[in-house]
Amino acid sequence: MTDEDAMTLPRPVFDANATGGGFGSLPDWDLTDLYPSPDAPEFARDMAWLEKACTDFAAIYEGKLASLDAPAMLDCILANEQIDIIAGRIMSYAGLRYYQNTMDSDRAKFMADAQDKVTTFTTPLVFFSLEFNRLDDDHLARLLAANAALARYKPVFDRMRAMRPHQLSDELERFLHDESVVGAAAWNRLFDETMAGLMFEVAGEDEPLNLEATLNLLTDQTRTKREAAARALAAVFDKHIKLFSRVHNTLAKEKEIHDRWRKMPSPQHGRHLANHVEPEVVEALRNAVVAAYPKLSHRYYRLKAKWMGLDKLQVWDRNAPLPQETPKLVDWPTATATVMDAYAAFDRRMADLAKPFFEKGWIDAGVKPGKAPGAFAHPTVTTVHPYVMLNYLGKPRDVMTLAHELGHGVHQVLAAGQGELLSSTPLTLAETASVFGQMLTFRKLLDAARTPAERKTLLAGKVEDMINTVVRQIAFYDFECKLHAARAQGELTPDDINALWMSIQAQSLGDAFEFMDGYETFWAYIPHFVHSPFYVYAYAFGDGLVNALYAAYQSGLPGFEEKYFDMLKAGGSKHHKELLAPFGLDASDPKFWDQGLSMIAGFIDELEAMEG
Repeated sequence: MTDEDAMTLPRPVFDANATGGGFGSLPDWDLTDLYPSPDAPEFARDMAWLEKACTDFAAIYEGKLASLDAPAMLDCILANEQIDIIAGRIMSYAGLRYYQNTMDSDRAKFMADAQDKVTTFTTPLVFFSLEFNRLDDDHLARLLAANAALARYKPVFDRMRAMRPHQLSDELERFLHDESVVGAAAWNRLFDETMAGLMFEVAGEDEPLNLEATLNLLTDQTRTKREAAARALAAVFDKHIKLFSRVHNTLAKEKEIHDRWRKMPSPQHGRHLANHVEPEVVEALRNAVVAAYPKLSHRYYRLKAKWMGLDKLQVWDRNAPLPQETPKLVDWPTATATVMDAYAAFDRRMADLAKPFFEKGWIDAGVKPGKAPGAFAHPTVTTVHPYVMLNYLGKPRDVMTLAHELGHGVHQVLAAGQGELLSSTPLTLAETASVFGQMLTFRKLLDAARTPAERKTLLAGKVEDMINTVVRQIAFYDFECKLHAARAQGELTPDDINALWMSIQAQSLGDAFEFMDGYETFWAYIPHFVHSPFYVYAYAFGDGLVNALYAAYQSGLPGFEEKYFDMLKAGGSKHHKELLAPFGLDASDPKFWDQGLSMIAGFIDELEAMEG
């Protein structure tokens, strides 16, 4: 994870050659597995197919779902799934090209035009989920009992029917579908393009830096450089704060309107439904983490201040290397070997699944002008393969980001066997393989540590990553809860949002910190708040789940590897209770979260013992 945001949002990226200074040759994406080019006949063919398929689907099935027998219903579901595949392929290609260079107006236009067409073509399908949700429970149960192939899709139907209480009229649902391209999607684009275009004048740097390069300086060995980067970020965010406030005000208000019409009990409820997780499970996770702040982040940062010889840490010290840490650039071949060796040591199959990412143009690693910041793994569609985006700068943390995103990629490859509708994993479980891949890589490096100083550096780095993944993300979740609650009462000024942000900082980071003037605007660049409201708790969920899983692995649980692969292959076909049962785990038990948090506390215990 890097800095504030642990940017692994699956956001749809560019094909310039990058060699990245001193890192070795960094790979670029080869998007031809999706389409040969934007003007390829295959792209035009699929777009025409999609238009006709959507029209035909509506003509055949609208108003008739209740009269279908089981084989006919299965045909209907398979036709719907095929439409999903083609629409997903089109938008994956357009989105990935765009995120490679968000400043390229041709790419932006190509994506916007594709989105407009796909939205228009799929409008006739809006009836499907509405009409399906009106089917009588007993009638649907009889259909599923009559046809095993249809019954396989029950988890999809369950998730769809969970929205029944929040469904609007057919006409209103069609309107919202049509209007989406000028609603949240348009504000998302404005945010992305603004962020990608920001340049930061960092004192001591020869030329202005983009967001990714400036954030990278927050982990620099030199304290003055870190401070200069933090102050440059604050200056630029402040200059654009009215725009970012407008984006957040508009999106939060739009969400409040939709939620009110849909009779959602809370702003978070839609996310919980999408994640197929009970609100009380998320609440138990949130409460466990907040209760653990003193023994996790507060305690660790006091230790870090002592190591750095400081009475108080400043925000630019939070992700600073330790004083005894030797500055280290990791070239791309070394990063590749490190992660692949860790995966292979767990199970050869995992390394075999990861291999094509490096060999077939499935990774875009270099930092390039206009490229979206952060990192993600995008699953595209089950008939193709995932693509991984990084902004690789050779830091040890970048190696962990590679391990993380590759974990997503392996998970997505394994889950693809479920087919398009069942492969998609709820966010709460989507972080499992990524965090597990990080843990495997970390443990391999820790076992290979040759000196106490090296072990201390690795442990401290892991603790910081876990704090960023668990403590910071739950703090972000609390910030979003406060933001949406406040917006429901009226328009928020930039100062209002800044105050909400700062209200969670001291609580989560503890008394070891002082906060510089300007830090109050740092909410502005975190994409999750814009792209996926309340997404962030999934990181903490995934970390806690993996800590518990890894403890089961370490304890020698018989057949762990096979059970683990079965879990990843399940994709979205099973509920978290069912997936975790073979490991003897239950996320609905509040003690489950304490188990995961204990692992972080244990690492801090070891670091404190080293001081003695």
